[in-house]
Amino acid sequence: MIKITTHKIFELYTDGKRLYTKSILPGKAHFEERLIHQGMDEYREFDPRRSKLAATIMKGCTNAGIRKNDVVLYLGVSHGYTASFVSDIVGKDGLIFGIDPAFRVMRDLIFLSAHRQNLVPLLADANHPEEYAGRVCQADVVYQDISQRNQADIFIRNCTMFLKKGGYGLLAVKARSIDIRRKPRQIFEEVRKMLEKEFTVIDFRILEPYEKDHCMIIVKKGN
Repeated sequence: MIKITTHKIFELYTDGKRLYTKSILPGKAHFEERLIHQGMDEYREFDPRRSKLAATIMKGCTNAGIRKNDVVLYLGVSHGYTASFVSDIVGKDGLIFGIDPAFRVMRDLIFLSAHRQNLVPLLADANHPEEYAGRVCQADVVYQDISQRNQADIFIRNCTMFLKKGGYGLLAVKARSIDIRRKPRQIFEEVRKMLEKEFTVIDFRILEPYEKDHCMIIVKKGN
């Protein structure tokens, strides 16, 4: 029998092998994820092979920076797999602004947000944060998962504009999107040094075997 217990990361749970969030919308498996019932609660399995956030936690991260009731600016939200779990983490009184420039994935996100009302889809390009500056508020967390060569610049610009002082930023670095010819670890270190000029780096995790040629860098914005 599976026994769900509290994980060391806020608002996450584990059975000793797998990650879960406590669903704010029991009875809904948006992505065919496994649902576990324990007492009056329902838990959704959070797959590290489908989410860089889950992979980061499985690789030993001790502070992902996302808390209950937080406001999250999610850049590159795509179909909303990870965002649906962040929705559980921040809870009904939290809020996620999901940014993506693709019409096709935005359609899926709109359907998801019809159920998860703490998720606000915005069709926009994270390269141009000034275009959505009037539609989002200051955020406790900026989370980015974007496959562009200038992904670090995009992250820094959005954190500068929208991340509260003392807030956390999570950047999923895709080395092959930056330069396919160079070694990923070299690229990771270069991006880390870029971020250290602007923020305090509090965690750094290479995401293999869950994600090839990816790392997660977590930063904190100074007070």
